[in-house]
Amino acid sequence: MKPVRTAARAMLASIFVISGVRVLLQPGEDRVAAARRFTPLLEKADPRLPTDPATLVRAKAATDVVAGLALATGRFTRPAAAVLAAGLLPTTFAGHPFWTAPKEERANQQNHFLKNLGLLGGLLLAAADTEGKPGLLYRTSHAVDRGQRSMSHAVGRSRREVRRAMRTAKREARIAALSATAARKLPG
Repeated sequence: MKPVRTAARAMLASIFVISGVRVLLQPGEDRVAAARRFTPLLEKADPRLPTDPATLVRAKAATDVVAGLALATGRFTRPAAAVLAAGLLPTTFAGHPFWTAPKEERANQQNHFLKNLGLLGGLLLAAADTEGKPGLLYRTSHAVDRGQRSMSHAVGRSRREVRRAMRTAKREARIAALSATAARKLPG
């Protein structure tokens, strides 16, 4: 299954790397215009954030290139897929609002919107893919279970050892008492 995962991740990441490089070289007025929609939100969120639309477009493109390369090479695949998915949401809604497009452009915008939703689905699968290894939640819960079993076994062993020690102590006390009684009965 590893070759299939590797090929699928490379294919999924290719669109982000290629388009990210293109946008870094030339942002394009349509992308900058779409990014202007987020400027007021960013100004309200944190005034220290860059709000220049061209800078935002280039920053997202750089993020796409880095995360796409990470996904394609198999390094940090789950976080890279999550970053790409998070970046795809505003791109999809701001870049392809087919519901506001003129009738002659609506079908084209809707196709791009649906394509991005398909990519988002693939990225979500990649972000959730543990490559057949147990996830963090599974490993954590089973580590807790193992710890509880280990503690239960340790308590059981301790109880057995205490009972054994008490039996041995009683036996030795009985032997000592019999020895003392026998020593007193001996003429001396």
